[in-house]
Amino acid sequence: MPFISICIPAYKRSNFLERLLQSIAIQDYKDFEIIVTDDSPNDEVKLVCEKYSDEISILYHKNETALSTPANWNKAISLAKGEWIKLMHDDDWLATASALQQFADCAKKNDNAFIFSAYTNVYEKDSSEKIVFPEKFRLLQADKEPSILVAKNFIGPPSVTMHKNDRQHLYDPALKWLVDIDMYRRRIETDKLVYINQPLVKVYMSNSQVTAYTKNIGNIEIPEHFHFLNKMGINKLKNILVYDYNWRFLRNFRIENIKQIEDFGYDGSIHPILKSMIGTQSKLPRALLRSGVISKLLMTLHFLKNKHKIK
Repeated sequence: MPFISICIPAYKRSNFLERLLQSIAIQDYKDFEIIVTDDSPNDEVKLVCEKYSDEISILYHKNETALSTPANWNKAISLAKGEWIKLMHDDDWLATASALQQFADCAKKNDNAFIFSAYTNVYEKDSSEKIVFPEKFRLLQADKEPSILVAKNFIGPPSVTMHKNDRQHLYDPALKWLVDIDMYRRRIETDKLVYINQPLVKVYMSNSQVTAYTKNIGNIEIPEHFHFLNKMGINKLKNILVYDYNWRFLRNFRIENIKQIEDFGYDGSIHPILKSMIGTQSKLPRALLRSGVISKLLMTLHFLKNKHKIK
């Protein structure tokens, strides 16, 4: 049984996959397996895997029908035999030859941990790079209340994470925009959050990614938002960071009545606190809400007035 299972859900983009496999092949740490689950309509991913099969251990699985995100992620995880899961998107890659060793060393010191590292964004447009570190404030707050991740994903994409292969949590197929946040939140509620202060992963930033083409799309984000909130529990609004996120979400989509939410495809229940937010914002001049400082002040007043109603 390998220590780490590197799970790669793949779809076309064989040139990116080859870059990732090359970064794995040069790793100093060798106690791993690779699982590639392929959603592609052709054999380009299979051919790349065959090219590297003599260098590194690769289990290639062709999905009979395309599973899409995140079901393909879950398929790769389901085939893993390692003690730890290291999910890697096929367009991301390990930054240095010692990256996997650092993840492994951290895992050996921290059983039942949810591990993540700093990372480097690499932008498709001009190949520029930017190292991303989490805010210390967010790290400290997440230990107290994991749901604050919805306010800001300070962890990053799944490629920068690693967790135990305990079959306790999978990615929710009902989500696209918030799928990683939902998984992280559930993990941190049961596992210790451990951070490696080194940029161990290169994250490719392009407009073809799911998070790029689902951003600010109402019929995707709005139903997901309320589905996620119901899963998380309305009591999480007692945290002002979570409360603020919901306030900003309703403001940014200019939701002024319940029918707008229904028109975007959500037909579930809506908590009275959220209805109150909608009602309050609908009565305020849009210019006030667009001002970050004033909007924050109004949110805080609304929070203090209504916090006791959250159960």
